[in-house]
Amino acid sequence: MLLAIDTSAGTSVAVVDRDRGILAQADEADTRRHAEVIGTLIERVLAEAGVTPRELSGVVAGMGPGPFTGLRVGIAAARAFAFGIGRPVVPLVSHDALALDAREPLLVVTDARRREVAWSSYAAADELGLPVRVGGPRLASPGDLEAAVDRYAGYLRLDAAAIPAGPLGMLGERLFAAGRAFGPTEPLYLRAPDVTPSTGPKRVTG
Repeated sequence: MLLAIDTSAGTSVAVVDRDRGILAQADEADTRRHAEVIGTLIERVLAEAGVTPRELSGVVAGMGPGPFTGLRVGIAAARAFAFGIGRPVVPLVSHDALALDAREPLLVVTDARRREVAWSSYAAADELGLPVRVGGPRLASPGDLEAAVDRYAGYLRLDAAAIPAGPLGMLGERLFAAGRAFGPTEPLYLRAPDVTPSTGPKRVTG
């Protein structure tokens, strides 16, 4: 069983099992409350699934694409929880969850804020139903998306307000079962953080 966490848009947490599917999922759409709700959502899904932390075999972390501030909350929570129970972190590209079992070419689009969207393009899923990403993740303005995506007209477009942790967790289970690689170990922020550290010591005046 896996605990899955994604904060690339809203906040979503789930417990999944390879054979039994999605056992519990909890979501919060407000993109300003990641840090406030994530602990509560983790407690809720574990209780609903009737699972103790030590029964988990790993923790899936949605690595984006997503804005810096929200995305880092989920990744930090996944890493801390995994460390606490002595289990590995399973990093996955968040968009890939929506292309699981895709029957036709699919364009996944999420809000990247600042009047931009993040997109990833996929061929139909492979023989195991696993995503086949052919482009992205990348940023574009909504008006430039058609020009940015090669063969845009050939894709079914899916605009997602959030990435559900249930399918993300099932992707992790199925990739492991197939002996496939997971996602990137570094977050896909696609944009520098809003606040950057000072490059030198702060001057103190008396």
